[in-house]
Amino acid sequence: MPDQNAPHVAVETDVAIIGAGPTGLFAVFECGMLRMKCVVIDTLEAIGGQCSALYPEKPIYDIPAHPAIAGADLVHRLEEQAAPFSPIYLLGRRVEALSERDGGGFELRTSKGELVRARAVIIAAGAGAFGPNRPPLNDLSAYEATGAVRYMVARREELRNKRVVIAGGGDSAVDWALSLKGIAKRVTVVHRRPKFRAAPESVAQMEAAATMGELDLAIPYQLHGLTGKDGVLDHVVLATLKGEEKAVPADHLLAFFGLSMELGPIAEWGLGLEKHHITVNPATCETNIPGIHAIGDVATYPGKLKLILQGFSEAAMAAHAIHPRIYPGEALHFEYSTSKGVPAE
Repeated sequence: MPDQNAPHVAVETDVAIIGAGPTGLFAVFECGMLRMKCVVIDTLEAIGGQCSALYPEKPIYDIPAHPAIAGADLVHRLEEQAAPFSPIYLLGRRVEALSERDGGGFELRTSKGELVRARAVIIAAGAGAFGPNRPPLNDLSAYEATGAVRYMVARREELRNKRVVIAGGGDSAVDWALSLKGIAKRVTVVHRRPKFRAAPESVAQMEAAATMGELDLAIPYQLHGLTGKDGVLDHVVLATLKGEEKAVPADHLLAFFGLSMELGPIAEWGLGLEKHHITVNPATCETNIPGIHAIGDVATYPGKLKLILQGFSEAAMAAHAIHPRIYPGEALHFEYSTSKGVPAE
C-alpha cells in the first residue's frame, strides 16, 4: 500500500478522496476505471473507516452477492479492487485546509504538512470524525482502561466464555448479541423499551434466541452503575424508570449508543450543510462548490439511505460527473466493466 509520509511534499493527483472507508475505497475503483488517479486521506492509521475501527468481525448482511461478510473482509476486498489503480494513501492525518487554486482545481493541506493538489475532491468521510457516546456512569474511565467497558469488538474470541452485558437498541447491539450468544458464557441485552431500532428480522432472531434461553433480555432497564475493583468488572447495575434496580453479573459491558459525529475543518469550507451533513445534488453528488463532491454517510439529499451500497452507487455517479473536469472536451462513452476489463497491476 503506497504511503506518502514525508512532510511538506506536494502531491499532484486527479482526485483527492477524503475518507478511506468502504465508500472512499470504491471511489478509487470507479475513478480508476475512468483513468483518474487518486490520493486518499484519512485520520485513522488504517484504511476501512468504521468497518475497521468499530466492527472488523461484525457480519454485514446487505452487500450484494455476499449473504454475510465481516467488516474487515469487505475492506480487504475493496482494497484489492482498488489496487490496480495504485492509489496513494495518506493515513493518520486529516485535511486541515482546502482552497481553490488559480486556474482551477484545489489544494489540500494535511495535519502532517503535505500539500495535495487535485482537480476534484470527493468527501467520503462518513459523518466526520467519530467517537462513541459514553454512558454517564461513575468510575467509567477505570473500566474503559482495562477493557471491561468497550464500544467496539475487534475480536470475538476475546469474549469467549465471558459474561457480557450489551446496552443499546440499534443494529450494533442486536447484531452483536446474535454474534456473541454462542461464544460468550452469557449475553444480556439491556434496553429501556421493548421496541428496538434494528432490522426487524434481526430483532426477531434475538427475541427467538431469548425465548430459547440462549441470551437474556433486560427490558425496560437502563444502565445505572458498575461494580468491581481496580477496573475489573463484576456486575452491571440496571434500573427502571421507577427506580427498581438489579445487578447483572458481568465481565464486560458493550455500550452501543451510537457515535458522536464532528465534521471538524470540513465545516469551515463553505459547503452547504444540513445537521452536520453535506447537501449534494443527488444526480452528481456535487456540493454547492463545483468540483467538490460528497458521498456516503456524510452526504444528504431527499430520499437518502445510509447504506454502504448506496454509497457505492454515489461513488460511481461522482466519478462520472468528475470525468469532464479531468478530460475536458473528451466524450465519455460508458462501458460496462465486463466489456472493458480492469487494468493489470
